[in-house]
Amino acid sequence: MQTKILRINPITPQISKIRQASKIIKSGNLVAFPTETVYGLGANALDPKSIKKIFEVKGRPSDNPLIIHISDVADLGMLVVHIPDTAYKLIDKFWPGPLTLVLKKSKIVPKITTGGMNTVAVRMPENKIAQILIRESGVPIAAPSANISGRPSPTTSEHVLDDLSGKISMIIDGGKTKIGIESTIVDLSKKNPMLLRPGSVTLEQLQDVIGKITIHPILQERKTKLVHRSPGMKYRHYSPNAKIILIEGSKDKANDKILHLLAQFKKQGKKVGVMSTENFVYDSDVTIFIGSNFDVIAANLFKTFREFDARKVDIVLACGINRKGLGLGIMNRLGKAAYKKIKV
Repeated sequence: MQTKILRINPITPQISKIRQASKIIKSGNLVAFPTETVYGLGANALDPKSIKKIFEVKGRPSDNPLIIHISDVADLGMLVVHIPDTAYKLIDKFWPGPLTLVLKKSKIVPKITTGGMNTVAVRMPENKIAQILIRESGVPIAAPSANISGRPSPTTSEHVLDDLSGKISMIIDGGKTKIGIESTIVDLSKKNPMLLRPGSVTLEQLQDVIGKITIHPILQERKTKLVHRSPGMKYRHYSPNAKIILIEGSKDKANDKILHLLAQFKKQGKKVGVMSTENFVYDSDVTIFIGSNFDVIAANLFKTFREFDARKVDIVLACGINRKGLGLGIMNRLGKAAYKKIKV
């Protein structure tokens, strides 16, 4: 299969071009497209055969649920059995945008889409290309990240091409994504709202709108028998080929640990990279300054992972950041990607 690249202006998308992609969705095949978070791998969310292709192409475990993307709030009603008041409050504040809501699914949603569960994850993306593609396709679109399962999520069309060239029909190139990490996910399927995955809609922002939110034990690195109702919870994710070692602690102690490990691994003949949030010069094979504020770090995170791989690094030393606000989402991705975690 030859994968076609369709370049579309993200500011003023050409609807006639997007209709080429919508025809592919309607025919039961796959299209990668940009959202404001990362690139998604889209298929008709209501067609089990199309959804099966997503799992096959990505190598994704069948019990890992997909997020359904809609272009109109009215479409939520056909996908779920009940919309609680808390959902309406969050929708009014954050949709369209990087917030996914988990609710009890309706019969119209195939169980293959939800990983066999009785709940469904839904969001309405802000990205104009994504909105038009969903609307022109005439169906809700299920879209996990457009990468091989477990790899860093793609934030450019080039990342998608690296992983999925020859495996899918089309990639819509809409430029670099804005946010860089996946959407926040909140479970509203039970009485008490629960944060399942942190993102750019922060825990603090959510609490300002609906009050107290329980944090899933997985996010606190605690063992649990609770059902994993969203993507990004059950399996290792976001990982480059290089082994990431995440060091958490005060800046001085963490930096001292990085210097110690750097010397140790270099003696072993390893090619070592450092992912830095400060303009500090390390004696590493590759040092990448990822940014100093949370928005920039999030936007650069997965791109940086892929850059380390392109430069054939064996080990990446990464310093942890504060878990407040967007920092919680960034640390969630770093923790999921890490081969080893060290607290100093």
